[in-house]
Amino acid sequence: MKAKIHVTLKQGILDPQGKAIEHALDSLGFKNAGNVRVGKYMEVDLDEKDKAKAETQVKSMCEKLLANTIVEEYRYELG
Repeated sequence: MKAKIHVTLKQGILDPQGKAIEHALDSLGFKNAGNVRVGKYMEVDLDEKDKAKAETQVKSMCEKLLANTIVEEYRYELG
């Protein structure tokens, strides 16, 4: 089973990298782009057939290592 994990900063947390990209886009003429937020995307192959067990494992991975849950949120898809 493959887990596709997206980690992003929580709303209200300053995103300096996103702000830098937003300014760069503006200077390149993309005036309609705004509120750029930067995150991480990961794919993890799990040797697990049971979706509930895989979900528990992915949640644990995210909570313990992949996301700093104080300032980041995560979502995932299993397939």
